[in-house]
Amino acid sequence: MAVFPDAKILEVDLNNLAIHKKIIPGETYKLYPGGSALALYLILRDMPPGINPLGPENMLVFAVSPLTGLPVSGQSRMVVAAKSPLTGTIGDSQGGGFLPAELKANGWDALVFKGRAVEPVYLYIEGEKVELRPARHLWGKVTGIVEDLIREELGSKDLEIAQIGPAGENLVRFACIINKCSRANGRTGLGAVMGSKNLKAVVVHKGKPRLPMDPEGFRSLTQGITQRITANSTLTSLGEYGTDGDLIGNHEAGFLPTRNFSSGWFPEGAENLSGATMKATILKKRDTCYACAIRCKRVVNIPGKVEGRYGGPEYETCAAMGSYCGVTSLEPVAIANQLCNMYGLDTISCGATIAFAMECYTRGLINNTDTGGLDLNFGNEEAVIRLIEMIAKREGLGDLLAEGSLRAALKLGGGAPDLVMAVKGSEMPAHMPQFKPAVGIIYAVNPFGADHQSSEHDPLLVLPPDSIEGQRLAQIGAWRGYDNPWDLDEEKARFAFRTQCFYSVTDILCLCQFAWGPSWQLYGPDDLLTLCRSGIGWATSLPELMRIGERRINMMRYFNAREGFNKGQDRLPLRFFEPLPDGPSKGMSINEEKFSKALAQYYRLAGWDPVDGNPTVTKLKELSLDWLLE
Repeated sequence: MAVFPDAKILEVDLNNLAIHKKIIPGETYKLYPGGSALALYLILRDMPPGINPLGPENMLVFAVSPLTGLPVSGQSRMVVAAKSPLTGTIGDSQGGGFLPAELKANGWDALVFKGRAVEPVYLYIEGEKVELRPARHLWGKVTGIVEDLIREELGSKDLEIAQIGPAGENLVRFACIINKCSRANGRTGLGAVMGSKNLKAVVVHKGKPRLPMDPEGFRSLTQGITQRITANSTLTSLGEYGTDGDLIGNHEAGFLPTRNFSSGWFPEGAENLSGATMKATILKKRDTCYACAIRCKRVVNIPGKVEGRYGGPEYETCAAMGSYCGVTSLEPVAIANQLCNMYGLDTISCGATIAFAMECYTRGLINNTDTGGLDLNFGNEEAVIRLIEMIAKREGLGDLLAEGSLRAALKLGGGAPDLVMAVKGSEMPAHMPQFKPAVGIIYAVNPFGADHQSSEHDPLLVLPPDSIEGQRLAQIGAWRGYDNPWDLDEEKARFAFRTQCFYSVTDILCLCQFAWGPSWQLYGPDDLLTLCRSGIGWATSLPELMRIGERRINMMRYFNAREGFNKGQDRLPLRFFEPLPDGPSKGMSINEEKFSKALAQYYRLAGWDPVDGNPTVTKLKELSLDWLLE
């Protein structure tokens, strides 16, 4: 039996500009095998509670997994974690591209940044050669310019660069970390943590490609990959239209978030924002991540306005910058996406915060004096574009909105807090819980706030039990067919919890959920076992993997508990419990009593204290986390 590999860690002391190379033994690494499980292990071990997320005491961890960089679709992901400046909870964000595979190819499993550099720096990695280099000349510049300057400075194109833009430097609380100018570790504001440390970029030289331990066994995952994709209509659509292929279906069902979630119906603009319209008009090509055959990334071009190097908008961005704000045209959404990638802003939080400001404006909570004369009525595309720059630079009203919608609302007062569409301060993704109540449960309980990629989505449950989706969900104990996906009962809580544990596994192993999620994706749970066994010689099982996923969730919840969080923050905006006003979903809402019962069932399934909703001593011991109690 193969021995589980050790983890190689680079610990960077920015206070003293010192770099330390450390090892985590395989027997420990196997409990936290990558991603935010490894990051949480390091953070909970070394970082005291109660620190300022924008202070030097915060730890910033980049982590991949033992599987990262193997030549198979959907493995080049990376997690970044720290205490979030947006929420005060654990911050967790996944991103893809080529950098994760190259980081692992250089032999490193995690980067840990502590302290704060006196002057801006960037980290350069080329195998065992690791150095901090001055970055004052890069400070204040947007991502595309920085990429060009670093490649020129190091005399190589064989580089992958993760960086912050001016938004991270200016400590915008939803600033993100961008690599390849178009891939984002977007959620929870970790770009601001990077900026607070005067860390401009992480630069990784191309490494030697990884090979699987058992090439013959591995071949079963890669042979016939084109046929696998062609036979899967969902993946075919994903490749052809990107995630924006979902926009029209959501609108037609009445669940496309519109005008700050006040409606799910956007007849005046949905068709213009759709994946089909993007393909027919501004799509230049499809892009991909390292070794991935799905090719779901969009690259768009609008001469004189949008460059292909900044990618293209996905569904979340088309909703957040489009329907959230009442914008009816694709061109301003593509410009907004480019600006966010240039300045380093999470498109979901940015669009949702602008939509919040627009509703405040229509209700008289923000006036023309506050906006500097900018008209913030819904549908004003010029205002959306201008506000992105104001937020990134913290100019005028942008300085307030750079704090995120919750902090901005608390400062505005009046009825503004009721207009915040966020959980734990993290703005809502574009999936409405009235349509997907199990996702709504996860929105509420998820440790780092509302997140649409932390569990499977409800509509799959109306498929036949003998479907491939039903069979795969049954493997992880998450299947019960429904006639109506809007049902909300205790079994929905089970579906939410079990799929959350599996999605937690994909985040730990840094696998793309489009390829490795539990149901409709390219590969199923059995294939994941094959990947672990043939890729690195890890003869694991589904129960072991589910336990690892549950361990990560409990570590996150424990982090939050020591920061003062409990189930009192596990709540959705009141708007979701009110009837929708128009369209096919008119009159629909979440039943508050049923939702409360489903949350209680979730806590029971998780083994958490029913009073405070946090992990019990028994649960921590069961998951080999009793060291947290010492």
